[in-house]
Amino acid sequence: MSLDDWSDTENDAVVASYFAMLSDELAGQSYVKASHNRLLQEQIGRTRGSIEFKYCNVSAAAKGFGLPIIKGYQPRFNFQMTLAEAISRWLAKHPEWETALHNPLHSEFAEATTLFVGVAPTLRNTPPPEETEKLRAVAMRFDIAGRDERNRKLGRAGEEVVFHRERAQLKELGLHDLARRVRWTSQEDGDGAGYDILSFLPDGGERLIEVKTTNGWERTPFHISRNELEVANARRDDWYLFRLYDFARAPKAFEIRPPLEAHVALTATSFQANFG
Repeated sequence: MSLDDWSDTENDAVVASYFAMLSDELAGQSYVKASHNRLLQEQIGRTRGSIEFKYCNVSAAAKGFGLPIIKGYQPRFNFQMTLAEAISRWLAKHPEWETALHNPLHSEFAEATTLFVGVAPTLRNTPPPEETEKLRAVAMRFDIAGRDERNRKLGRAGEEVVFHRERAQLKELGLHDLARRVRWTSQEDGDGAGYDILSFLPDGGERLIEVKTTNGWERTPFHISRNELEVANARRDDWYLFRLYDFARAPKAFEIRPPLEAHVALTATSFQANFG
């Protein structure tokens, strides 16, 4: 190990410091970056500049985890996987932190149509290859898509936002009968339908909406089930994937339509094992 390599103890310390600042930022509380830096200098003996650079490395690794990042520390992607491992250790020790990330202010969206819905990411605006590879490596090693899928609180919060948004938009158009017919299918009937929300177009046509929510950036990977894919292909004129991202801070979204292979790369991540 060279003198420039950070030990696990040092990585754990800088990650803890970073998440303390990030927690304050997400809660709308003020904090002083310089104070955190000075405390860390005393704790691990690194210089102010090296700690500032390391905070930017943490931002890059956290982006790979599909997490929000501190606004003032722009990601620098020349980090070692040992730093990502430190983030994984911190999250394992603080499971309540991530499950509490959905913002209570989202109640504002209950009857609002102000959620920004933009254009889906394309290959034309993809990040540089070295950044993409680093983020992909972190996402695969720590099963980021699976972690978001298992975070039921996050998934339910995202679905709730979209459910109320669909009803509110129809009401704004004066289509109150259609608004009343919007159903939160995954809550009322369970997860087997292949979509989460049954909504409607202004002409009465169905909108079968599958909601995928993450606290990370728009390219954070997500899980999609075989059943969801089958329904998407069978009902491609009616099926919509509604992608919510940056949910803990300022929720934004985009929609994609089947065939999904035109927008995302689908990778098989599990197999059914049968005894012959």
